[in-house]
Amino acid sequence: MTFSSIGLLHPGEMGAGIGAALVRTGHAVSWASTGRSAPSATRATEAGLVDVRTIGAMVEGSDLIISVCPPHAAVDVAHQVAGFRGTYLDANAIAPQTAREIAAAVETGGAVYVDGGIIGAPPSPSNATRLYLSGRGAPEVSQVFTGTAVDARVIPGDHVAASALKMCFAAWTKGTTALLLDIRALARAEGVDDALLSEWQRSLPDLAGRSLQAARQASTKGWRWVGEMEQIAATFRSAGLPDGFHRAAAEIYAGPSRDEEAAADDATLAAVVHALLRRGGPD
Repeated sequence: MTFSSIGLLHPGEMGAGIGAALVRTGHAVSWASTGRSAPSATRATEAGLVDVRTIGAMVEGSDLIISVCPPHAAVDVAHQVAGFRGTYLDANAIAPQTAREIAAAVETGGAVYVDGGIIGAPPSPSNATRLYLSGRGAPEVSQVFTGTAVDARVIPGDHVAASALKMCFAAWTKGTTALLLDIRALARAEGVDDALLSEWQRSLPDLAGRSLQAARQASTKGWRWVGEMEQIAATFRSAGLPDGFHRAAAEIYAGPSRDEEAAADDATLAAVVHALLRRGGPD
């Protein structure tokens, strides 16, 4: 199977990167501008995407639709393509049970569901991103990315195995990032921040710098990671495992104010720590 027309929902940072990677190898990729923000329009233009205005027009004109959106919106986005009869790739950071819900919704309308899990930064000519795929249409979808900066890998197992893998991977990377910030807030609350940094310098010298990076990520991306942590918690819970780590991580990422220009520095860390302490009680 080949795909002649690809629709993308939506051109956020990751989505635009994937769209641009496909455009660079000659694919026609569309997006729907209705209801989207000016920054989305800018990213779409820079990626070379074709604006078809509405999702309805995309459904009519595409044989492959790729969903890349914040996890909390994934189900709603899937319902917006009701009646689509092509292949629907959901590449969002969602729990396997959420993926199954989306699969049921799109397959009821006649589409083929392919599950996806993205690992890594947005693709670019200098950076390859891994896209894990599962489900009966996964091998065909993987071929779309041949020669692009997206390293598409089909994995065996359940048809939502790609989502399960993404949950396991992000449980560590983003879960420990949140834990590091909570530790910095605790050290400040207890008045041992300087002593902790001194001990880290002796025994774990990378943690001070990592905590600055964690603060930048919480400020620039934390708002989007809240839903992902909730999805990870749901994945643990459905497996009969403790889910409190990632419910707490969701609360941590909900604390800082969104700041797309935040740097990995002491000022950003101080702002994040202050936000966490304010949520927890008197500073």
